[in-house]
Amino acid sequence: MKEKLLDDIDIKILKILQNDARIPVKNIAEQVFISAPTVRARIEEMRSEGVIKGFYADIDCNVIESVIKTYINVDVAPSLKEKLYQFLNDSPCVLECDRVTGEYSLIIKTVFKNTSEMDKFINMLQTFGRTKTQIVFSTIINHRAYIN
Repeated sequence: MKEKLLDDIDIKILKILQNDARIPVKNIAEQVFISAPTVRARIEEMRSEGVIKGFYADIDCNVIESVIKTYINVDVAPSLKEKLYQFLNDSPCVLECDRVTGEYSLIIKTVFKNTSEMDKFINMLQTFGRTKTQIVFSTIINHRAYIN
C-alpha cells in the first residue's frame, strides 16, 4: 500500500464513518459540504488504498450466547512464530492479536463459550511457548472512535 495523504475532508469523512459506518452517503455529503458522488468516490479510494480496512458490526457476544473473554499473553520462540501465526489465524476464538514489547511477544484477545473450550485452546497455545491468561469480568469501554 502506498502512503495516502488525507486532506481535511477525508478526515471528516473518516470521523463520521467510524461513529456510524451505515450512515447514508447523502448525509455525509451534507456534513462535509461536497456532493454525494464525490463522497462515494473518496470512500472508495480510501478503501482501495487500504485506509479503510472494512466495515464491521460491533456485536455484544453475550446477547447471542454467554461467552468468556480473555487476553492471553504468549512468549514464542522466533522459530515457531510463523506456525503460531497460522494457528491463531485459523482459530475462530481469536478476535485480535498484537505483537507487543515487554515480557511477552504477543497479546491475544479471545472469546470462548465455556472453560473447557478455553482450556483446550490454551493447552494448544502452550505448545508454542509460555502463556499468561487474564479473564475479563466486565468491559468498561467497548469501542471508541480513533479519530477525534
